Amino acid sequence: MPSIDALADRLSTYLGNDQVNLVRRAYFYAEQAHDGQRRRSGEAYVTHPLAVANILADMHMDHQSLMAAMLHDVIEDTGIAKEALQAQFGETVAELVDGVSKLTQMNFETKAEAQAENFQKMAMAMARDIRVILVKLADRLHNMRTLEVLSGEKRRRIAKETLEIYAPIANRLGMHAIRIEFEDLGFKAMHPMRSARINQAVKRARGNRKEIVNKIEESLSHCLAIDGIQGEVSGRQKHLYGIYKKMRGKRRAFNEIMDVYAFRIIVDKVDTCYRVLGAVHNLYKPLPGRFKDYIAIPKANGYQSLHTTLFGMHGVPIEIQIRTREMEEMANNGIAAHWLYKSSGDEQPKGTHARARQWVKGVLEMQQRAGNSLEFIESVKIDLFPDEVYVFTPKGRIMELPKGSTAVDFAYAVHTDVGNSCIACRINRRLAPLSEPLQSGSTVEIVSAPGARPNPAWLNFVVTGKARTHIRHALKLQRRSESISLGERLLNKVLNGFDSALDKIPAERVKAMLAEYRLELIEDLLEDIGLGNRMAYVVARRLLGEGEQLPGAEGPLAIRGTEGLVLSYAKCCTPIPGDPIVGHLSAGKGMVVHLDNCRNISEIRHNPEKCIQLSWAKDVTGEFNVELRVELEHQRGLIALLASSVNAADGNIEKISMDERDGRISVVQLVVSVHDRVHLARVIKKLRALTGVIRITRMRA
Repeated sequence: MPSIDALADRLSTYLGNDQVNLVRRAYFYAEQAHDGQRRRSGEAYVTHPLAVANILADMHMDHQSLMAAMLHDVIEDTGIAKEALQAQFGETVAELVDGVSKLTQMNFETKAEAQAENFQKMAMAMARDIRVILVKLADRLHNMRTLEVLSGEKRRRIAKETLEIYAPIANRLGMHAIRIEFEDLGFKAMHPMRSARINQAVKRARGNRKEIVNKIEESLSHCLAIDGIQGEVSGRQKHLYGIYKKMRGKRRAFNEIMDVYAFRIIVDKVDTCYRVLGAVHNLYKPLPGRFKDYIAIPKANGYQSLHTTLFGMHGVPIEIQIRTREMEEMANNGIAAHWLYKSSGDEQPKGTHARARQWVKGVLEMQQRAGNSLEFIESVKIDLFPDEVYVFTPKGRIMELPKGSTAVDFAYAVHTDVGNSCIACRINRRLAPLSEPLQSGSTVEIVSAPGARPNPAWLNFVVTGKARTHIRHALKLQRRSESISLGERLLNKVLNGFDSALDKIPAERVKAMLAEYRLELIEDLLEDIGLGNRMAYVVARRLLGEGEQLPGAEGPLAIRGTEGLVLSYAKCCTPIPGDPIVGHLSAGKGMVVHLDNCRNISEIRHNPEKCIQLSWAKDVTGEFNVELRVELEHQRGLIALLASSVNAADGNIEKISMDERDGRISVVQLVVSVHDRVHLARVIKKLRALTGVIRITRMRA
């Protein structure tokens, strides 16, 4: 285990003496604070903070990050307050330590919820200072390196969390070396036997391949020398978890994956990268469609390189990555590679640092919009996709999105308001469905309309965390406003029966009832009524005084068809305007409209706490589905005849299925959308006019 003196010697190569002494001071403070504490392995506890600081020293992190690494468990494990750290080491270090510390003294229903809350707190600290996540990643890396002392169940839980959250975060920040180690250590802890078997197979394969690898390396070096290009050629090792993922995801045998030979060529300048590309394409034939230019269009995490695949000697596939030394440093350490050169003062951060800040800003926005910590962590996991597609706005700006993104994801990436008001899209100037996955190189144009709202069905196909979070947030707001509106109408309807109204009720009585129900605002009570969680009948009785007996309602409540998410139409009896109807108040769902004689509500039909008499408003709008059963003699072009008849009556067939009853009679089930009963009658009249129609029945489940 390296000592503090050995660490100080390493730090003195890139930090000043004063800064190194501050790191030493933080170490001695931590040593004293953790005095008497031991790790599971039996070592003194302070060995862990020292190891975390060594990992950050490998990345050449600044002295404040190293001090936070030394002190990162002090608040949590020793009872020393944040204020004490602030007095000793300054506000910046105290904030970093607090951001890394886990949540304590809070009880959660589940372990998942506790970890989600913990991550949520860390995300907020990241937004203030991105170094929080770098210290946390180093802390997690040392814990992963020393996992073997824990029980099997705890090992697997920590490994799973690392693979699901911390490895993707390291990838998102461009920290390739740490991601690889996270994945291999997590794989070993989750699947020890699989890891060992693949490791043995890799060692055997490398021994057998050594001669071919040396030949390819020599031919590539010779090719560069002929063209007068200075460059380092090295074989690239595939890591165990990467091999395992390819075997599982692409369903390939181990030999197929290991048959590909991978090399990396490091040069001094960007233009040399393209010269090398030309040279290797002359040496071996390139595989069509396998060239990627991540120098011109870097990945979302700042990664830059040229990728190409060649047909080598004897048809052996060769994967080649070409990059500069700076890009190599960037690929391995990501945001940490540029830490010493990060912009100070009022300058805007550049490159990876800017991308990382942008991502953290997006994470913070999701955190503010999410309903709870579990929903937030789900959104973040979705947002940590490893693959991207690159699409263009109509003005030529490049947008990076996760693989599988749709036009709705694109709209929310442009701006939240564009996403919320999106109604259609054009992909490469042609109208396309909003759910169509985008391909790299496409130009996407969003058609929006003022007053448009997000569609709940979008949640079935969006892939970005930002889109999912904003859609949910907009739907919650929409549902609340609609619930309040419906709740107010329901309560006033009952109060009208007693010659009263909500605005006539004394404010003291309303206030007393809100206190009794533990609600803050009258809107909260109206929302509960609109959602069916409280009955308007019961609330009205309490408002008017417990002893009051409410007479029958003054008349049915009019339904306009524009009530939105809090009003739905029962699928069992499919009511349409003109039908006699009744409303069933269902907890959490709002009002469900049934036919007056529907069997499903026959038992509660006359219970004023469960059902309410409804009528259709004169200005009711919308289209309503009705299922028809048509029996007719079998004939050629039957479906076309039915479709043209429904179309002639201005109806629309939503669904059609045919069941041949015998050789002569066919039974066709139609789901037709109509405006009201009069419109339905017109559709049925047109269908009856067809030759061979025997019977038409309106179906009810």
